[in-house]
Amino acid sequence: MKALRITQDILANADIMAAQDGCATLHIPQAGGGLDITEITRHTERYLVFDLECLEDHSLSVNMNVYQHTGDDVPAFFIRFGILPKLCAKICLDLQCMDGHILFPESNPGQLKVVCHGRRVERSAMEKITLVIPPCFHDVNILLSDLTLTDEFPQYFPVPDEKRIDEMGQAKNRQWPGKVESIAQMRSKLHTALSLPDAYAVRDWDIFGGLAEKPLQNGTGYFTKARTNGRWTLVDPLGNPFFSMGPDGVVARADCRVDSTKMMMDWLPPEEDPVYATMYTHSLWPRRKTEYQRKCTLFSFPQANLYRAFGENWHSTWQQLMCRQLKQNGLNTLGNWSDPQILGKVNLPYVTILPEFPDTKVHIFRDFPDVFSKEYREDAKRCAQVLGRQAQDPLMIGYFMRNEPQWAFVDGLIIADEVLYNPAPSESKQVLIASLKEQYGSVRELAKAWQMPLESFEDLQKPIQNASSYSAEARRDLRAFSVRMLDAYTGIPSAACRAADPNHMNLGMRWAWISDPDLVTGWKHFDVFSINCYAVDPTSALDHVVSLGVDLPILIGEYHFGALDAGQSATGLEAVASQDDRGIAYQYYTQRVAAHAYGVGCHWFQCYNQFELGRFDGENYNIGMFDICSLPNETLMHSVRDCSERIYRIKFGLEAPTDIKPHSIPMIAY
Repeated sequence: MKALRITQDILANADIMAAQDGCATLHIPQAGGGLDITEITRHTERYLVFDLECLEDHSLSVNMNVYQHTGDDVPAFFIRFGILPKLCAKICLDLQCMDGHILFPESNPGQLKVVCHGRRVERSAMEKITLVIPPCFHDVNILLSDLTLTDEFPQYFPVPDEKRIDEMGQAKNRQWPGKVESIAQMRSKLHTALSLPDAYAVRDWDIFGGLAEKPLQNGTGYFTKARTNGRWTLVDPLGNPFFSMGPDGVVARADCRVDSTKMMMDWLPPEEDPVYATMYTHSLWPRRKTEYQRKCTLFSFPQANLYRAFGENWHSTWQQLMCRQLKQNGLNTLGNWSDPQILGKVNLPYVTILPEFPDTKVHIFRDFPDVFSKEYREDAKRCAQVLGRQAQDPLMIGYFMRNEPQWAFVDGLIIADEVLYNPAPSESKQVLIASLKEQYGSVRELAKAWQMPLESFEDLQKPIQNASSYSAEARRDLRAFSVRMLDAYTGIPSAACRAADPNHMNLGMRWAWISDPDLVTGWKHFDVFSINCYAVDPTSALDHVVSLGVDLPILIGEYHFGALDAGQSATGLEAVASQDDRGIAYQYYTQRVAAHAYGVGCHWFQCYNQFELGRFDGENYNIGMFDICSLPNETLMHSVRDCSERIYRIKFGLEAPTDIKPHSIPMIAY
């Protein structure tokens, strides 16, 4: 065990306000800052452990940044995690994560979501490591103590016995306009919302939420697409133009993590209570078996609130409640991850996603499968069969293949590099070696071109790190093989899905971002290209996809804006100053998608605000259109309704999108 001293000489844009016995209160300006802990590169211990408390009224994100060159502005790798306000949490960072094998390590009690970003960095190649608070909208203070390197995973993670969550699952010690004050008030508001008409409040919309009596083509009975005067548009089953808007996650799921925070809640029913037992779930996080895997206990405050409002039939009542609230606010789509029991049961169009993406026992890197194996082809057929259940449903817009593949979170990743680095035998490696034999004829010619010491093609079976860096020819060959792999990755399951459901559109992969130009490989297998895009203005992201040669309508599967003046203590991935700014941001973003020649819809992530103490993975963002009581954020919804009234005029160039921007602030997210 090695203790690290917190001293003035290791500060990075920070000040020590007070210090005693390894404990220091740090003042960090809004530009961000913290500690230079490069000293840890001289030691071999596995874990960096310390106690950390945010002294502000909101959560904070924290980075451990790893640089390969001291002059670099951008870290080669970093671990980001979150902490709750005014709670001392024991943080444990596994330095083995820097090999890039995992994206989402487990968070510990009192700590929020943990994410690994960037490329693999060998410990011997690290030149600088910092522990910093990223830029914030004001100066912040933190309390840091017991900074230690150790090979022993800590067993003690204290969580204070103080009440922070009220009986409805809301943050207890903060107030905001619209906050529900009692179960009786919640019940009254929900019953009033249930009396809303089951119809779109927007004029000139047909029963699907398309533009009525403005047909682009004869209706096919299913959703499809059309291009008119150079502009892509979705087309509803009646043949009318359709711009897709709505929240992801329209589901009252059990997503409030409570296994380590029970003492912080005013009310939590026993798990054996016959009324609430089904509102608990137990799972392992991460979902794939790893050394970090731990049992999670999740509870559904949304379900409990609905039960307390509507009784035993709460679920069927909730379906009608949400359908009416969405329609009355000008939203025409149930987004991804919505409750399977609501899809096709209420008169709202919806998208869905394959419950499972085809997989193989061998992974090339993170979740990238062995795409040239027979196992991958067979599993693609199995995964696609679920689409047959909804193949005749006219309300289904289409299906996504999957969401944000973890392997694609590394910018500029050449997946064929990982084939050669991975020591596990794979069909992909065999196909790569065979293609190199055919291309070069002899290992001597390959070794010469790649500038690599090779005595036989069998040498390629041994792990080779960053093979593409050896020469321009190596990089060219491995990028070309990566394109083949990506085409198989998308094309094989796409064909299987088309066979299982020939009626609905393939909506693509929901890339987190286009982290490499080769990601668009395989776009011709889709009907719609999908990305998730967190930004104030999505135009550049849409333009980028088009510039890479994609000639399809583009659907944005996720975006949101959060603020700190209502509910949660973290903003989400795009932050604004207030709830009013959330509405302004919604209009600015959504109207620019509609104004774009390729934009055909955007889905807000997500329906409900996240739990203040963290969902299953530790996110606790103020990003919902609805609160934990299933009631809408009226400030945001006023802007949503106004936007929907104008959206088709903007789509067809009859009205310009708004130029009023929100007041943005640095995000608090992980």
